[in-house]
Amino acid sequence: MRVFADMPLDRKRVLSLLCIIFAAAGFFFFTGCAAIMSSATSGIITDLSTSIMDSDDLKMVEDGAPAYLLMVDSLIAKDPDNENMLANAALLYTAYADIFVADKKRSRKLSEKALSYAVQAMCRADKRTCDLKNMNFDDFETIIKDIEKTDVPVLFALGNSWAAWIMANQSDFDAIADISRIETIMQHILFLDEKYKDGSAYLYLGALATLLPPALGGTPEKGKTYFEKALDISQGKNLMVNVLFAKQYARMMFDRKLHDQLLSQVVKADPRVPGYTLINTHAQRQARELLGSADDYF
Repeated sequence: MRVFADMPLDRKRVLSLLCIIFAAAGFFFFTGCAAIMSSATSGIITDLSTSIMDSDDLKMVEDGAPAYLLMVDSLIAKDPDNENMLANAALLYTAYADIFVADKKRSRKLSEKALSYAVQAMCRADKRTCDLKNMNFDDFETIIKDIEKTDVPVLFALGNSWAAWIMANQSDFDAIADISRIETIMQHILFLDEKYKDGSAYLYLGALATLLPPALGGTPEKGKTYFEKALDISQGKNLMVNVLFAKQYARMMFDRKLHDQLLSQVVKADPRVPGYTLINTHAQRQARELLGSADDYF
């Protein structure tokens, strides 16, 4: 292990927080003070999640994330009713699977776990939602539309992980059938707080609308409208908006001009934006790959 003094600030911060988690976990396991540790560990997980998302070192995060995720699992096992911890775990598992996992079988497994945590978090926030995945659509829609603004963070974690689960299982038509449920979730988030996470609900709606070609039920023009709205609200903070807009809409519609314009903006941008640095660094890597393959595609 490298000495802290030789590391960039973000690495020091991540490893320092990991040490705090291990120290807190040791106290938890040896004293059994669950009530004392619940709030503290939840806060530590939130802070460490922020540090990870603010890192521009993809390799470091890729190498360190599995150990961290295992620690999160152990903390949740000791405090299974911690809504905030469950929601953050869902978001982290989703981000890890999306950015670092290429193997489809493993991606499906991780997305399943992320969705499980999100479902549990939502159930803790609102008992009516505990069986959301199995209830008929009318009942589902009624309950979702009755969720209040205070529960937007947990609802977003659910929609986020559920959308990732669909994308990891897009060859399964039973999974694709859940798209309408994610759309309901994201539409309600827009109703409650359109600018939550800089309009990320629009990004997910755009991605879902362009997941399939028109012949199979996709609605690319609706997707374009969603992507444009996400671009407008995020104001360049989230570079993944450009990448998905180019990858899923511009390529589907064979719009080379839009494709290259969107991706060139990503390559030229500064990826270091609080809350988005890791995603933006990944987006730049994807943008370069997409631009590199554009001549063959178009």
